Amino acid sequence: MIIYIACDHRGFNLKQFLSQVIKSQGYDLRDLGAERYDHEDDYPDFASRVAENVLQTPGSRGVVICGSGGGVSIAANKYKGIRAFIGLNPDQAKATKLDEDTNVLALASDFISNELAAQITEAWLKAEFSGEERHKRRLQEISDIESKV
Repeated sequence: MIIYIACDHRGFNLKQFLSQVIKSQGYDLRDLGAERYDHEDDYPDFASRVAENVLQTPGSRGVVICGSGGGVSIAANKYKGIRAFIGLNPDQAKATKLDEDTNVLALASDFISNELAAQITEAWLKAEFSGEERHKRRLQEISDIESKV
């Protein structure tokens, strides 16, 4: 599975750490930046790169990182077909994949440790969408909402 990852300056150190974790699990990791720490960079640029690539690559997933997780989540969710969430813990991350078929994980580098971020990411990447009818119906309702905007 292809995993796209990107961050702004506040998520740079966590991205470097998580990149090694994701690679060690055998995933095809594509780093979309930041390439270096730059306190002037802006998270929407990096969230957009991930969202666009996830949409263009069926079956892929994305990981976006900023200080609060909120900015990258909001930016990624502006793309029709992206279902981004802020990862809080491994069980919640797994549940979002099982129920909502999330395709982008947002992480808050200022509020979680590297170890917790790795646990959240691992749980989410291992999880698969349940395919239950009620969840399919709800995802269709979300798609219908996206079509209105």
